[in-house]
Order: sequence, then structure tokens, then C-alpha cells
Amino acid sequence: MPSEGELADLVGRLDLAAKVRLLTGADLWSLPPEPAVGLGAVTMSDGPQGVRGTGREDDPTGLLAPAPSALGATWDVELADRLGALFAAEARRKGVDLVLAPLANLQRTPVAGRHFEYYAEDPLLTARLAAGVVRGLQGAGVAACVKHFVANDSETDRTRYVSRIDERALREVYLAPFEQVLAEAGPWSVMAAYSGVDDGSESAPMAEHRGLLRRVLKEEWGFDGLVVSDWAATRSTVASAVAGLDVVMPGPEGPWGDALVAAVRDGRVPMDVVDDKVVRLLRLAARVGRLDGRGERPEPVAADPGLLRTIAARSMVVLRDEGGLLPLAAPESVALIGPNAVRPYLQGGGSAFVPARRVVGFEEGLRAALGEGARLSVHRGGDARVRVPFLTAASATAPDGTPGVEARYLAADGGELGTAVRPTGDWGTFGDFPPGTHRVVLRTRVTLAEQGTHRLQFGCAGRHRLTVDGEVVSYEEERGGVEVVLGSTHNRPPVRHRDLVVGDAPVHAEVEADLEVVDAEGYGRFVSAHLRHRPPGPTVQDEIARAVRAAAEADVAVVVVGTNEEVESEGWDRTDLSLPGHQDALVRAVAAANPRTVVVVNAGAPVLLPWADEVPAVLWAWLPGQEAGHALADVLFGRTEPSGRLPWTLPAREEDVPVPHARPVAGVVDYREGPHVGYRAWDRAGREPAFAFGHGLGWTRWHYEEAALERGPGEAWCTLTVRLTNTGPRTGHEVVQVYLTPPQDPSLERPVRLLAGFAMVRARAGETVTATVAVPRRAAEVWDTGAGCWRLPPGRYLLRVGRSSRDARLTRTLDVP
Repeated sequence: MPSEGELADLVGRLDLAAKVRLLTGADLWSLPPEPAVGLGAVTMSDGPQGVRGTGREDDPTGLLAPAPSALGATWDVELADRLGALFAAEARRKGVDLVLAPLANLQRTPVAGRHFEYYAEDPLLTARLAAGVVRGLQGAGVAACVKHFVANDSETDRTRYVSRIDERALREVYLAPFEQVLAEAGPWSVMAAYSGVDDGSESAPMAEHRGLLRRVLKEEWGFDGLVVSDWAATRSTVASAVAGLDVVMPGPEGPWGDALVAAVRDGRVPMDVVDDKVVRLLRLAARVGRLDGRGERPEPVAADPGLLRTIAARSMVVLRDEGGLLPLAAPESVALIGPNAVRPYLQGGGSAFVPARRVVGFEEGLRAALGEGARLSVHRGGDARVRVPFLTAASATAPDGTPGVEARYLAADGGELGTAVRPTGDWGTFGDFPPGTHRVVLRTRVTLAEQGTHRLQFGCAGRHRLTVDGEVVSYEEERGGVEVVLGSTHNRPPVRHRDLVVGDAPVHAEVEADLEVVDAEGYGRFVSAHLRHRPPGPTVQDEIARAVRAAAEADVAVVVVGTNEEVESEGWDRTDLSLPGHQDALVRAVAAANPRTVVVVNAGAPVLLPWADEVPAVLWAWLPGQEAGHALADVLFGRTEPSGRLPWTLPAREEDVPVPHARPVAGVVDYREGPHVGYRAWDRAGREPAFAFGHGLGWTRWHYEEAALERGPGEAWCTLTVRLTNTGPRTGHEVVQVYLTPPQDPSLERPVRLLAGFAMVRARAGETVTATVAVPRRAAEVWDTGAGCWRLPPGRYLLRVGRSSRDARLTRTLDVP
């Protein structure tokens, strides 16, 4: 690595305009090069379920990992390290220097749209897993960008809301995982969030929050990396420049450029502020091998796709297993049932999306595992989606007679610039049209031949006018802009429908959508329209009846229920926690028909399971990535232990959820619960969840025998040595969890209990093992807002050792004078 003096010398070779040019993206994904100092372009890519790349690669596909909440369920830091190294190999293959991952935000509310992208509702568990991913990435010379700093924990109005958090809660809960990741793993970049923070001393968008970016992150914590803006999040010149933001993304447009040069020249922004930003950029470039011979970048390691199968299987959580149904003993016939059995939901929507090189669905995985001798029948049991399938070329004809939908590209004066035809009604594109395009007119003739009721469904983003047979079906005057992109309206535009009844003769419908091109600031220009069609078919009740008959005839029924792309995604928050569609009715009907029913929940975030105590076995399978089918088969048939533990609390009833929604009020998201996030809020309210934070049965049993406590010096504070025995029939993993209950002082509000440490052990049947859990001093400290420092309140602290936040097996005390 170059010395600080060498970096300063390089900066000194550049004039002001050259320095400022480096601080805004050259395009959507890259920072500009500067040959004068040997700086190459630094290329970024989205994560955190893989490495998507920039779209410029010959092969746009990649490895699709389980969602971060699945990794959170492993509670396994070593797996996190290995996954980070796999991401690094993917990044190097795609020419990516910086991966926009991991996320260190918390699962504050179960309805948060990006809940699946977060590791846990607890800051300690979040920090340890995020630090592992950072170590894996950066150990291979690829920068991690930890995001979203800070308190950007929900999606509704995310570019405008301000998170109002008292200083103690901010320090003890929401800043805590970022601080710990910095201390443990030293990430080379951090992303400033869209939203703002009001901590009582300053209220500002994060890109302009001097107290948090400059004073806390850079000065107090000593962060020497690059602070990158979230995409199109920077809205000011001087305020963001002096606050501590280092790089504006994307580019080349943005609020810095010539405006920042002028601000430096007239004294509103000091020159040394700009110099510091360039030094940070050069330091990162050297770390990733983009600074012309300065710094060393390790050779890439070979990616191990088998790791994805291991994580997917190990992350699965056995919520319930009455009568020891799991693992299944070689059934001769299996009925695989459910909307997610037929169409699994493997990854959440938004920036986490990765076009997978290959995908193994649940049916494929079970067929391969069962072999030729067993019978597998597959039944959907009803559709759980509101949106119907996209229109296909089989029923759509463009004006020139070509199957599909025609687009005419028009200039502002109405002149035609070109045409194109797509085979389906999925018409969304960023800039994939002739220069000067102002409007796009889509036209097709839909032929409906099958007798019965057909549903045509339409959705458009931005200003548009859509007609069917000349009648206006959808109309919007608002232009939209970048908010349409960031709110994911282009992925999920509001839909309208028209039902058409077909008798003896086919019905033809002329569809025209006139869309104005949306100018999305740094994202470029795009159009988006969804033209959808559902032909006549069986009713939901018919499909459930077929599934029930199949279940009754099978040795075992495996029902896969869950969410889908309409429910869990960046860009919007959920409105409730219910399973979409008629899935609850499907589960109850199948369980009544076959007492050997296993329900598999394919979701990244909590959903209500009102039938949980009515079925013998419930297995939470997350958004499992590309190896979904093989991983589920490994678990069901006993090849891999589902050793996952819940990284969040699963509610039994919607009304019990402590933070039930994520909607800003007058532009403010009020974190009025203070330090009581997740299971801490459940404990404070005295409510009973369906399954507690940390719960997971695995497939063996454990007896906790003894816990010895030893005081440690300095930050170690204390260490617990726990002896436990695997008393079950199989080799298994156990996550030994230690929860700290602080002395309750009426003048100092504190959680009933909080996770203070954990460790994983593995043992054969009958084997006794020892787990060592270090409890840091910080777990017991509180932030003193008056003194602006951490302190350790005196009193008696209880340390509870057990299997979840509600299942303590051993207790030790520690007195602080």
C-alpha cells in the first residue's frame, strides 16, 4: 500500500477540476480513471445475494446465493466469511472492484420491504455476520461497501423521510452494527443512505449529516475508507461536500462537478475537504489494485458453488416437528403442493436481483433425490399472485402481423425514429431506444380464442394513456422521474384490468399504450409497461381439491407456501403479514387429508402461520437462491441438518407486532420504541410470539450441563465456558446463545434482555462438547448522552445461557461495583 505521503503527493499533481471530476461517477457503475496519477476506473456492482455486474459483461448471469436473512439464520460467522470470498471470486470474474454489500440495517419492523436483505433484528448478530462477509470480500482484494448508513430500515418514501431517533437508541442499536463491523473487519467503503436522521442535535439527509458522517464515522471511529452516496441520493453541493460524503453516484450528472469547483473557489468548501476525498478514493483504488502498481491485490480464488447449497440447507429452521416426522424416511410417494412448489421465490426484488446462471427448483431437487422408484406428483393448489402472467406471442399480434407487441419510438415533434417488436407484454427498458425518443407507443391485437372469461391486465409507469378498443383503461398525467425508479413503480406499476367473455367465436381486442419517456436523473431514461393476460382455467377451489386428493393418496405431503415478487422487494413495504392468496386454506385442507404433512415456508421475512400447531412439521426455507431444490431435498431426506435459528421474532398475531408499519407521518419515521427493537420489544410488552428469536429445533436434542464464568480484562469483560451434550440420535449443530439482563434502574430504561454473545458447536450423538462465548464489555454499557461516552452502570447482571431468547437453560450472575 502507498504511504499517506505518497497519496498526498499524487493528489498534489491534480488541479481542482481534475480532483472534482474523480468524485462523481463516470456512468451508472464506474468512477472515472485519471492517467496522470495512474488511477484506473473503479467499478461497482450491486449485491448482496450475489454479484450482478454492470451489464457490460459477455455473460450477465452469476451465482445466486440465499438471501441475507437466510445467512442470518445460520448464525455461522465462518459461513459468512466463505460466502464473502465466493462473492469476491464472482466480482473478479465480472471485473468488479467494489460490491455494494453487506447491509448492516436492522429488521426493525417485519413489514419492511428489504427485510430479506438484512441479517437480523439484533445488532450483534447483524454485525458479526456482516463482518464475516466483509472479511471474505476484502481478503480477496474486492472492496465491501457496508450500507445503508444509517437507520434506513424501511422503504416507504425512503428518499424523503427522516428517521427520528434519540441519541441513546441510535448509538446502542442502529449505529452499533456499523461500528462493530468497522472495528472487526475494516470495510473500505460505506454507503450513505437516502433517508435522513434527526438525532436531537442535527436533522439532515444522510448525505448531508455532518454529525454522523464526519464526526462519528470518520473522526470518532477513524474510518479511512470512501463514503459513497446511494444512487441519486445527493441533492446538494456544499452541504453534502462538507458533511463527509466522498463520492456521488451515479454519474456523469450530479450536484457536484462545476458547482463544487465554484464552491471551492469562492471559499464555501475548503480545498482540504476535496483533497481528503481524493486521498480516500486513491487509497481504495490501491486496495483493489486500480492504482498503477501501488498496492497488492491477491490472486482470485476459485468459486465454490457447493457452498450455496450448504448455506441454503443449513439456514433452514425447524420450527415444529411433532412425532419426529423429519427427516423423512424414504417415502414411496410424495405430493409436492403449493404455489411456491411450482414457482419458487428464490430472491427478493430490487437491487439484490441477480440473473442466475442456473436454478434448481423444488420439483427438480426432490425428483433427483427420490430416484426413479418413488412417485412425485406436483399440484399448485391455486395462484397466490395478484398480477396475472404477461401477454405472450401466442395471443398477441403486432400491426405488421408479427407475433408480439410493437413499439413505435417517437420524437417530441411526433416524428417516428424507429420500431421494434417484443414477443411478450413485459415492456420495460432503460435507454434501449433511439436517441431523441420522447414517447413510445405500444400496439398489439390480442386474440382470445378459448371459451370462458379472460382477464386482461395493464400497468404503466409515469405519464401514459392506455386504451382497449379505443376506450381509456389507464391514464396518468404525472411525469414521475427518479422517484418512479426508486419506488420500484417500474417493476410494480399499479394495475387495472378488463374481463372479456369468449363464446363460440374468438374475441379480438386492440390495445394501445402511449407512454412518455421517464427522465430518471442519474439513472437515465426509461419506459415501463406491463400487458398481461390470464386465460380461463380452474378455480382456486378446484385446484385445492386436486391437491387434497393427491395428498390423501401419497405417503407424505410437502406443502410449499410463501411470498413472491409482489410481496418482498426493495421499493415498497408490505401492508400486512398474511400469506398471499388462499395458502392458509390450502395448508389446512392438505393437513386434514394427510397426517404426514410437512409445510415449507419459502419467505425471507415473517409471515403469519395461523395453522402452525395444526400440522406435524414446519420448516422455514427462506429465499434459498439457485440451489433451492437440492437444499430442500438434502434437509427433508436427512443429508444435511437444518441447523438454522430464527434471526428475528415470528409473530402469532398481527396486532402483537411492536412496530406494525413503516409509514412516515409528516415525513418522519419515529423510532419511539427507543432501544427496544425486535425481541426486546416483545419482552418489554410481555407478549408471546409464535416462535421466539433464536428458536430452531435442528434434528437432535441438547442437554446444557454447566456454565463457568470468568471475568476478562478490558473489553472482553467476561467469558462463559458452556458444557453441553448431544442427547439425540444424530450428529448436529447447536447455537449456544447468551443473553444479558442488566440491573433494572427506573431512571435508566434498558431492555429486559439482549443478545450478548453466541457460539456454534457440533457434536456426534452422545458426545459432550464445550462452547466458549466471549461477552464484550460493550454489551453491558450504555451511551451517556450528557458526557458523550460509554459507561458501565453498576449492579447485578444476569447472564442466561440457552437455545433462544425465551429458552434459558443456565444462569450466571456478575456484579459490577
